[in-house]
This record gives sequence, structure tokens and C-alpha cells, in this order.
Amino acid sequence: VFIAQSRASGSHRDVEDEELTRIFVMIPKSYTEEDLREKFKMYGDIEYCSIIKNKATGESKGLGYVRYLKPSQAARAIEECDRSFRAILAEPKNKSSESFEHDYYSNITRQEPRGNTLPFCVQPEFCSFEKNESRIQESVSKRLSVVSRLPFIQEQLFALFDLVPGLEYCDVQRDPYTNSGYAVIQYSTAASAIYAKYKLHGFEYPPGNRLTVIFLEDGSDSSE
Repeated sequence: VFIAQSRASGSHRDVEDEELTRIFVMIPKSYTEEDLREKFKMYGDIEYCSIIKNKATGESKGLGYVRYLKPSQAARAIEECDRSFRAILAEPKNKSSESFEHDYYSNITRQEPRGNTLPFCVQPEFCSFEKNESRIQESVSKRLSVVSRLPFIQEQLFALFDLVPGLEYCDVQRDPYTNSGYAVIQYSTAASAIYAKYKLHGFEYPPGNRLTVIFLEDGSDSSE
């Protein structure tokens, strides 16, 4: 399955490099690149590891990048690694590392999670916790509703959402009167559903047709 990109964005591999295969982690300042590789090699094939260092002193800033060969491996690392690493997807390389580091520190300082945190805390829009309550402001679930002004093809939509690990089922429905597309997607975890919504809401499929992705109630306790 190949997701088409605009001609201006370069090759498909370049897009994967920037958006889906590199993760950004917080590490002890004593870590070497070999230590970093050793900690994250269990989640997949690593292409390279790098540690961000102070340009003046050469000392580690306690931050690093790990790049995997496959997006599914990066997703697994984010979901399964120890929470102390605060792993997230790295920003595209065209954004300066200093700017990204600032945004990263701002986000993790702003969040005050209690109990189990969501593994895909990439954007504050779905990781904002109320100060006095341990629940997420937006009601999330493992089930998503996908709406399009064009009809869906079951196999193609399944393949698109199956790029995010944990897809359980994809049910495509058609409205014979409007010819619009509607589908219900369910993942094995709320974390996968959150990540799929973040990545695919507004995605043009096919080009020129934006998908609308929202959460559907699935009967589970959203505080989890």
C-alpha cells in the first residue's frame, strides 16, 4: 500500500523519514549512542541513533533521536518503552532542533497527567488534562467514525487505517441517496485510535477529498 504525497514533498521515503520513523526521547546525560541503541533495539531495526549535544561544550543535553526502518517499529517503541523516556515522534528535519526542543519541553512541562498516561502524547490537543480531575477533556474511545463526501472502497480504507498498529475492524457503509462515504473503525487500544485520528483527520484520500475522523462512544471508560 502506498500513500500518495504531493510532488513538492519529495519521495515517499523522505516523508517516512520525517514523520513516521524517527522518535525523539529524553535520556540520562551519561548515555552514549550505543546505550541508546541497546535500549531501543528490541522494538525493531534501527537505522541510526544520535544524541543532541551542546555545541559549545560537547556535553549531552539528555535528548536523542532513534530512527527505525519501519513506521510500525517507531510506533511500537513509543507505546512500549519506559515512560521516563517520554518518547514522541520527531518533528520533520526541516524544523530546527532548537525550536523542537523548546516545544518538547514546553509540552511535557504543561502536561500534568495522573495515573496511566497515553503513550501517543504528541499534541496537546488530545493530551490536555484538567488540573483537578484525572480525566481527558475530550471523550476518547477505541472506535472512530470516518466521513467522506466520496464513497469508500472497503479494502483501500482498511489498508489506510491498518498503517496504525492495532486495527481490529473497518466497517464501510454507504448512503444510497447522497453517495457519501461513512465507516466505523475500531482499534485494540485507545492509544492507537488517538494516533490514527491525529494522523488521518483532514488527510486527503483520494487527493482533494478530506477525511473527517472523530471518536465514537464504545462503552468503555474514557478515563482509562
